[in-house]
This record gives sequence, C-alpha cells and structure tokens, in this order.
Amino acid sequence: MDLVKRQVKGVFLLTLLPLFVACVDTDDATKGVSLTVQLTSTDDVVVASLGGQTVTLRSREGRTIELTTDALGRATLSELTPDVYNISANWSIGKEITVAGSLAEQLIKEPTVLTMEMHSHLVSKLLIGKVYMANSKDKNGVNYLNGSYMELFNQGDDTVDVAGLYIGLLESNSEQAYTLENLHEQHADSVVLLKQIFRIPTTAPHLVEPGGTVLLCNSAIDHSEFSDMEHSLLDADYEAKDVQKMVTNNPDVPALETTYLQSTSNMSNMNLTRGGPTGVVIFQTDEDPLLWPRTYKYPNTATTGAQWVLMPKRLIMDGVDILHRKNSGVDTSTKRLYDDIDAGYIALNTINGLDGEVIYRKTSDRKGANGHLLLVDTNNSGNDFQTSKTIKPREYDVPGGN
Repeated sequence: MDLVKRQVKGVFLLTLLPLFVACVDTDDATKGVSLTVQLTSTDDVVVASLGGQTVTLRSREGRTIELTTDALGRATLSELTPDVYNISANWSIGKEITVAGSLAEQLIKEPTVLTMEMHSHLVSKLLIGKVYMANSKDKNGVNYLNGSYMELFNQGDDTVDVAGLYIGLLESNSEQAYTLENLHEQHADSVVLLKQIFRIPTTAPHLVEPGGTVLLCNSAIDHSEFSDMEHSLLDADYEAKDVQKMVTNNPDVPALETTYLQSTSNMSNMNLTRGGPTGVVIFQTDEDPLLWPRTYKYPNTATTGAQWVLMPKRLIMDGVDILHRKNSGVDTSTKRLYDDIDAGYIALNTINGLDGEVIYRKTSDRKGANGHLLLVDTNNSGNDFQTSKTIKPREYDVPGGN
C-alpha cells in the first residue's frame, strides 16, 4: 500500500513540473519592454520648446506613467509593461499659445519607437465648456430625450460680445461620411464637415463677462420635473426652436438662428447625437456659410441624398470631438477633428447614454486677471474634459475637484 502511495505521489509531482515551467514562461512573456516617444513639429517655436516636457501614458485600466523629454524632445522608458496605451503631451508657450499632441490606442508589446506630432494653437477666449447629449430615463423609466444642451465659457480677461457667433455640429453618421484620410485626399486637411449650423442672433449685443457662460438648449424648461437626472434650463440664453413642435419650447427664451440644416432631415433643433459621435465647433466669420461648398458622402459622386457643408478649418475657435463608445471600447478611427483642433477625444462612460452624464471641462488651478475661474484648455479633449452625473448647468468644479 505504501509503495502504491509513493508511486502515485511520484506521478503527481512529475505531472506538476511542466505546469510550473509553463507558469514561468508566461511570467517571462510579461517582462517590460523599452519605449521611446519622439516629439516633433514643423513649427520652429514649438521645436524650441520640446525639451523638458511631460509625456503621459495611460493604460486602458487607468494606470498613468509620466516621462520627461530630453533636449531633443525624446522621452524614453527602459521597462514598460506591455499593454495598450493612450499617449499625450501638452504645454503652454506664454499666455497666447498652447501645444498638444496625442497617440491613441497604441499596442506596445515589444521594443517600440513612436513619433508624436505636436500642434500649436492660439488660446481662444471663448471655449466649449459643456456638452450634454446623453439624456436620461424619466420617472416612469421611459427614455427622456429633451434636456440636451451645450454651454460656452468666456476664458478671457475681457468682456466678450457673442452676438453673431456660429455653432457647428459635425457630421455624425454611424457609417462615417468622410474619414480624416478622405478629407486629406480631397481637401488637403483644410475643411471639416458640418451637418447643422446655428448662430447667436445679432439683433442686440450679448455681452459675457470674464468667467461667464452662454447656455444653449433645445427646450428651455425645467426638465427635473420629468427626470431626476435632468436639470432646469429655464435660464437658458438661447433655444433651438423645434418647427415640428415635438419638443416643448419656451417663448420667453430667444431663438438661435438656423443657418444650415441638412435637407434630408426635418430636425431644426440641435442634433446632439445621444451616445456620440457628437462633434462641436464654434467660429466667427463675415463669410456666408450658405455659400460654402457642400459634399455628398465620400467620394462625392452621388447626386441626391444628404449633404454636408465644407467649413474652412482656419475659422474654428474651439472644437471638441466626442466619439462613440462600443462594447469593445472607443472607436478612435472615427475622429472627425484634426489634431490641431482637438489632439484627443472624449466619450461617455456608457454605450448609449440615458444616465444623465454630462461632458464638461475641468477647472484650472490658475485664475484669470480679475480672479475669475479658468478652465483647462490644452487643445486635447482627453485632457481637458471629464464627465459627471451631478454637475449642473453653469456650474464647474472648484480647482482640484473632480
């Protein structure tokens, strides 16, 4: 009997040995790999500032690693855990210029050298502060889709007159009408596609103090009466009136002027796509947007169907790229904005919204010349924005808040 037991133990031990060896092999496969990120730019002013900058790596699980560039703009790490990383860098040059760049969803599993193009842009006094398009469930558990809004913020030290400011909503088809590669091919990166254009009326000045906001919505009523996740928009500055009267409008709130609506759509209010993609730009121009060229879906050979306005990229004051989250994650290949407008992107934490989640800018640790609140503006929505289910219209976090 003892002999049998010893033989069984011997077989058992021999069986465990290859399993143990296999575990060691797996551990070996996850050893760190080297990474080099080289920052580049075609702008001599940016090139001169590449040294001593912070490059941030974020894994899908939220792990953050910060590296510092050498004098040549090169950041290196000898041992990085293999994973998928979002990589970004941003800094300011004086008070007038911000520099930003990013690389999304980089699978790093072997020694890797990456090049990241850095783009500069002039700091805009007027920023997109919030976009709320997730919507919610009403008190009976039914989809409530009327509380969408967006908010603009005066970042400058002077009062701004926003009369005549345009708001453009980007093409948002589930099957993208034009990719950035398509736009590069046909328009040399000079335009973006707009499905709707609205304008703040010019019938009277609309002065916004430093740190002040402009609230634009589709329905300026108290939505908290219908959903616990919604807020009152009774104090909205402007309302995109619904000519179909499917949405309740407030006669006491001035109408946003409608400049362009896709001819294939009957929607006259702001088409902020629930769950994304929802891209927004703001701009000012003396040109007539109705005279800008229009295009059908790539390669623009159709003669009927939906058309988009080709807006000159040079006019954009600020833009945010809100992408759609799928079961597999955010589809970063569907970006609508170039990196020099938005070097990153933001997305809801849910696939289709309906949880009252608003996208809003983080609060800067700095203050304006008059002591007013400043928001984060690095030209990268992944750095600049976050989401909340509690932040109210015209409200922002205190510095250092979440």
